[in-house]
Amino acid sequence: MNYENISTLLKAIASPIRLEILNLLSCGELCACDLLAHFHITQPTLSHHMKALSANNLIHNRKEGNRHYYRLNTAAYQDLLAQLNLIGTSQTSCACHTLNKGDC
Repeated sequence: MNYENISTLLKAIASPIRLEILNLLSCGELCACDLLAHFHITQPTLSHHMKALSANNLIHNRKEGNRHYYRLNTAAYQDLLAQLNLIGTSQTSCACHTLNKGDC
């Protein structure tokens, strides 16, 4: 388990707008214009949020003419959820199995 990677992804989604974007994209691909209308934010602000999600491979984007379309990277999102589910459980990959207990 790569805790640094998980932390980076959590930072990328640690925004109410980004979480809502992921939720909206879970229903399918959306145009940036649809997201702009939904959030009532400026295009540069939306671009900032989409760049953070895209840089962390949480979304895919494509351009068609002058429109940008976004969709959730379900594989990356499911992988993050799976890794988060392992934290706090006593799986064989749990960090507690690497501790030298009682050596203090």
